[in-house]
Amino acid sequence: MQHEPSNMSQHFHLHPDNPQPRYLRETVKLLKAGGVMVYPTDSCYAIGCMIGNKDGMERIRAIRGVDDKHMFTLICRDLSEIARYARVDNKQYRLLKAATPGGYTFILEATKEVPRRLQHPKRSTIGLRVPEHTVVASLLAELDEPILSMTLQLPEDEYPLNDPEEISLRIGNRIDVILDSGFCGIESTTVVDLTGAAPELIRRGTGPVQLLGFD
Repeated sequence: MQHEPSNMSQHFHLHPDNPQPRYLRETVKLLKAGGVMVYPTDSCYAIGCMIGNKDGMERIRAIRGVDDKHMFTLICRDLSEIARYARVDNKQYRLLKAATPGGYTFILEATKEVPRRLQHPKRSTIGLRVPEHTVVASLLAELDEPILSMTLQLPEDEYPLNDPEEISLRIGNRIDVILDSGFCGIESTTVVDLTGAAPELIRRGTGPVQLLGFD
């Protein structure tokens, strides 16, 4: 069944340190019904849906103005969830343990748990991260699986959106729910490729690179 976006999204004001469980439950219900949400992270606001939601993926790509070459990130609850969706050796695990939760996205080799359409077409890799944000952690605990996600940056904008009221005005009719816990940052995550012999820094962002051994 194709999900038709509602005329206007639900707008939940969540306490950043103690998010209200009823709003989290309602959000999970909307996601399981095929919904698309905007939510805060420790870097900036992001837009996401459930892994199996192909229609949601297309809606997110349309809002972002990107094609299918632009990769999604899997937002995970913890290291054990990362290890379900990516192959992680001991060296990688130690690095991930030092840097999660935090403002990093790690590129790793995908396991069979990751649908082919979510993997890099040539490399069979996937980007994963564990944000350090109470709202996200609480939502993931309620959802009990990762969120398929992209940074909320509209094609005509230089920076990601970080004001929930502006988000509502600009794309409120194209999504199903906004989780509003106030202003967010506008800097994306630090991206590190862990698939080679040594970690490769792809993008500097919110996560300190020194923690990963870079200058």
